Amino acid sequence: MKKYIFLILFFWVYLLNAQQKKQELTLSYKDITRIEVIKKIEEKTSYRFYFVDDWLKDNTLVSGNYVNAQLSEILDNLFTSTLINYYIHSETKVILSLNSVIHNTFPNLVWENNEKEEIKNNPKSTPIFYSAVAEGNSLKTQVIRIGKESKNATQKRYTLKGFAKNVSTGEVIPNLVLMVQNSKISAVTNDTGFYSIQLPVGVNVIEATSLGFSNLEKTIIIYNNGNYNFLMKESSVLLDELIIEAGRDKNVNQAVTGVTSIKIQNIKNIPLILGERDILKVATALPGIKKTGEGSAGFSVRGGKEDQNLILLDNAVLYNPSHFFGIFSGINPFTSGDVDIYKGSIPPEYGGRLSSVFDIKTKEASFEEFKGEAAIGPVTSNLALQIPIVKEKSNLIIGGRGTYSNWLLKSIKDENLSKSSASFFDTNLKYTHKISKNDRLDISGYYSNDSFSITSDSLQTYSNRLFSVKWNHKFDEKNSGDLILANSDYKFNLEFDENSINDFELDYRINETELKLKMKYLANEQHKFEYGISNKLFNVSPGNIKPKGNQSIVAVFDTPKERGVESAIFISDNYKINKKLQANIGFRYSFFTALGPSTQNVYDSNSPKNESSIIDVKTFGNNEVVKTYGGPEIRSSIRYSLTPSFSVKAGFNNTYQYIHTLSNNTTASPTDTWRLSNYNIKPQQANQFSFGLFKNINGNEYEISLESYYKTSKNILDYKVGASLMLNQNIESDILQGKGKAYGIEFLAKKNKGRLNGWFGYSYSRSYIQLDSQFREERVNNGNYFPANFDKPHDLNIVANYKITKRYSFSANFAYQTGRPVTYPIGSFMLNGEERVLYSDRNKFRIPDYFRLDIGFNVEGNHKIKKPGHGFWNVSVYNVLGRNNPYSVFFVTEAGEIKAYKSSIFAFPIPTITYNISF
Repeated sequence: MKKYIFLILFFWVYLLNAQQKKQELTLSYKDITRIEVIKKIEEKTSYRFYFVDDWLKDNTLVSGNYVNAQLSEILDNLFTSTLINYYIHSETKVILSLNSVIHNTFPNLVWENNEKEEIKNNPKSTPIFYSAVAEGNSLKTQVIRIGKESKNATQKRYTLKGFAKNVSTGEVIPNLVLMVQNSKISAVTNDTGFYSIQLPVGVNVIEATSLGFSNLEKTIIIYNNGNYNFLMKESSVLLDELIIEAGRDKNVNQAVTGVTSIKIQNIKNIPLILGERDILKVATALPGIKKTGEGSAGFSVRGGKEDQNLILLDNAVLYNPSHFFGIFSGINPFTSGDVDIYKGSIPPEYGGRLSSVFDIKTKEASFEEFKGEAAIGPVTSNLALQIPIVKEKSNLIIGGRGTYSNWLLKSIKDENLSKSSASFFDTNLKYTHKISKNDRLDISGYYSNDSFSITSDSLQTYSNRLFSVKWNHKFDEKNSGDLILANSDYKFNLEFDENSINDFELDYRINETELKLKMKYLANEQHKFEYGISNKLFNVSPGNIKPKGNQSIVAVFDTPKERGVESAIFISDNYKINKKLQANIGFRYSFFTALGPSTQNVYDSNSPKNESSIIDVKTFGNNEVVKTYGGPEIRSSIRYSLTPSFSVKAGFNNTYQYIHTLSNNTTASPTDTWRLSNYNIKPQQANQFSFGLFKNINGNEYEISLESYYKTSKNILDYKVGASLMLNQNIESDILQGKGKAYGIEFLAKKNKGRLNGWFGYSYSRSYIQLDSQFREERVNNGNYFPANFDKPHDLNIVANYKITKRYSFSANFAYQTGRPVTYPIGSFMLNGEERVLYSDRNKFRIPDYFRLDIGFNVEGNHKIKKPGHGFWNVSVYNVLGRNNPYSVFFVTEAGEIKAYKSSIFAFPIPTITYNISF
């Protein structure tokens, strides 16, 4: 028996050795292609190779010298720097594959004389060559192969990263969403267009989507870490009339609370006053953002004052964002791109305001071709041009807007306004230069001017001027940064010319310069850091008056100038804790220094502030520190995903504000003045807690959100009765600082797709202020909380657009608001023989509620591909019901009787027809 076992073992070893010898090959070659090497092997052996010719078309020359080598050794060296794997099927067949390892034979495969041609012509019939492509995935999608599979590999996931770019212009695309089909894996590109996503080994079908670009689908076969750039084509299909849009499911997935993005190119179908697109008025149709009054420049965000909103245009502050008494926005719709509105958790890079940030960006001009857009309306005309300077390297966008509006004022029923005149213009530009693949320079400028005369003897002008320079540098794939220099200047001038001894000129000016460094560090998939430092210098001229003309006896008076420095350091981490939980943790430390030269009064703490209670006067020299304020600011929020389309968010936000407006008006005015915190005026502070539920239905066809907030504040400015705010050297004696509280709930339902789209927004909110003091003169309403001037509990907005055809659509807006608070006279009394009016508690009553309906009809130009330009007509009627909404209520004593009057703006329907053309 042992003899037979020995013979069997000997025979088995002999066969194995004989088979091994058959695989041994002596081969020498030099500077030939891989296909030529394969042909040499086929000539010298009985092996035949099966592959697709396109896999070996690189024509790389290789060399080798082998003596009695195994075939596997030769093939390993031959394909070591390629994506080719191989499988020795038998002693006569070698099957090549791309990326993938062939782990099993295919016994049902029929090998005939024309096998290679059959495989090449019918690859779907041979799963070997596409073995990595899962069943059901379309082979029409472009296949991208990253790395080569190894039999010994144990890693389950690999990282794919790169950039999303516009294939035409080369510009990066932020907020592009990458979704892996049949999985919950996704990623979103950052502001520089960079993405990083972890993919499971093998085949992944990725869909790339972004507003304004055609969807792109790629099949990624990945066996190693790698890079791939998604090159997107601009969509040639008409955009849906969706007004607010971000990345797909971004509203659900991002951790930051209370943030909204508006795409300005999509607001053209909303019927707005006088046919002028207005991104800020669209913003006031969203829950939590309320217009302080029709024809007013200001707006209140989550119960905050008008001056608590930071409005940025390309990183520079825009102090007055309105034209024409607040009827038009100061933002040119043809040169503006997007606006991000933060009303909940404000990112820590922004500071200096309590309530919100409006971050407006100028549109990116084309690097490839000349483009333009123009509009002609009843009171304004607009023109914007996109000019490539050096193809694919530098460009310029420039826009201008002007008005011919006097005819409109003459048609207003108010006698004073009908005799008035007004005009405005604005111009802005942005130059972009790609210095290198890692460096980019953006230079922006803006100038606006308004001039109006309410009466024949006065003329008021105000202007904004700002510029910014941003240098973006990419250090490596993980580190990048922006160095920003920005300057803003706002001033107004009032001329009174009655040809009398009282003629005068009065002016005001505020100027600020900021230097800011913002860095980004993509540590890994879990942590994305942003950090930096900023410094801002303020110069304020609170007001100067001088005589106008030779007859005037008005004395020259200059209010002392104010200077201050606001500095901050900040850091944030967008932390993906796990698939369901994500946090945005931010910290900012800000501090403010009031600088000399300055003279500050010291008041007796046991008496109310007035001239008689001044006990000392302090004088500070040039650049001497007058007073320093500051403190930590927490900006954090967290998101938990209950499902991929349903999330819960919570946030906390605390802020400091070192600059304040002074105004006797209940709504914002061009003549409102800004003053700095100083020895007697403390900075405002606020804390906000927010909580929200966010749900998308049917993809993001429907979006539903419910948010609530509670905000407390202190050192909020208000004024004593009869306060004099202009040219007041001792302004602190007329100012009151108190506490505030605000709370509310906001509901928003949007439909983003289909013929009917738009949104329904409703908010219930309250805003109160408390002015309490140990002194009766500094106490309002007995020290109790009372409604703030902008307290409007109910706010309802419906915006809808219905596409009749691809060219014709109908749109409508409906707005309703509770009337704002007002103080009424409730009686009279005799004092020293004179009758005086007795007023109610401050803001005890309300003016009538506000509601308005607008309708519009939109006609797109024809959709021919070759034509000189694309036209767009808008016919709209503003306030179609002719509602006489009150702008203000005031009281006049006539013949010993107190009479109430209501002032309205646009108390009648205003039809408009506007023509727009893009070329």
